[in-house]
Amino acid sequence: MHGWHDVLWAGPAVILAAIIIGWGAETAQVYISQGLALAVLAWLQTLPEFAVEAVVAWNQRQDLMIANLSGSLRLLVGLGWPLIYFTYAILGKGRRDGKWPVIKLAAHNGLEVLVLFLGTLYFGVVWLKQTLTVLDGALLFCIYFFYLWKLSSMPTGGHEDVEDLPWVGKKIIKMSPTLRNISILSIFVAGGFILQYAAHPFLNGLEAVAVMYGISTFVFIQWCAPFVSEFPEKITAFQWARKGGRKVTMAMLNMVSSNIVQWTMMAGMLPMIYSVSKGEITSIYFDQHQETEILLTILQSFLSVLFLMDLEFHFWDAFGLFLLWAIQFFVPDFREEIMYVYGIWIIAEIFILARNKKLTYAISKYRG
Repeated sequence: MHGWHDVLWAGPAVILAAIIIGWGAETAQVYISQGLALAVLAWLQTLPEFAVEAVVAWNQRQDLMIANLSGSLRLLVGLGWPLIYFTYAILGKGRRDGKWPVIKLAAHNGLEVLVLFLGTLYFGVVWLKQTLTVLDGALLFCIYFFYLWKLSSMPTGGHEDVEDLPWVGKKIIKMSPTLRNISILSIFVAGGFILQYAAHPFLNGLEAVAVMYGISTFVFIQWCAPFVSEFPEKITAFQWARKGGRKVTMAMLNMVSSNIVQWTMMAGMLPMIYSVSKGEITSIYFDQHQETEILLTILQSFLSVLFLMDLEFHFWDAFGLFLLWAIQFFVPDFREEIMYVYGIWIIAEIFILARNKKLTYAISKYRG
């Protein structure tokens, strides 16, 4: 029962830390560009995943190295994106006259599509060479810093965002600039401290519970850890989706930004922490099971990029992503078949986009 004891106290602690960090990030977005704020918010919201992966890398657990990474990425796209869509369609009353709505992105959101494509494409290279090196990590970091650099030139969030802040944020923005900055920083420090304290016991607890019930540790950490750590992140996005209008676009971009930060920063830090832990520059080598998990995640991500290439997200996009995720989640033995489905759908989507002259539409519309 020791495993359950750790999970039952450390799991809620991770959720609490993510909520606290989310408060600080949502408040900070009022003072920086909205795109940059969403990117920073996504990075801070994924700190729990960072913490779990950092513990795995530091403990030199190559067998678990990409468990949480692949699980959280597939959970975001396969469950998060569709729930944003259906929350907007049903609770946000986006569905009218019996027609399912379309979530439309702005032309400048082609940047998110471009960067998600670059991160996915580069990880395709990582999969082909079957190893993740420190150099790979540095290049993935560069992709993310390029993303932040481009976002920094966009307009600030503006005062209309104040009404959507959590109650803590509304209190903080009324303070003097100095006290306000100290308060926001304190929130981040508090959340980070809780994460640092809870991440290791949470991971150990998950492993113990998996062993107790005869479940693969890889699979248990792949799915259970992301469900806990991404819960607050999804709550924020679903609240935006329920409000409709431009908020549903913010919700969608929040999810996309989370995918970007995990493909780049989270994946990139693994070989670096692993090397520091071993005391020498070393690489992460993938076994056959890990190669399959990475390829499945890459295919799902690439399909999602194609769905956004026309800067629109439709009913069948959301339904298809959810259905394929649900099948692989509930029937793990079908994962190889799901990869073929992803591959066929990717080819079909490329053909449709090319026929409609929108194969690179989102990227060409972005004028950065």
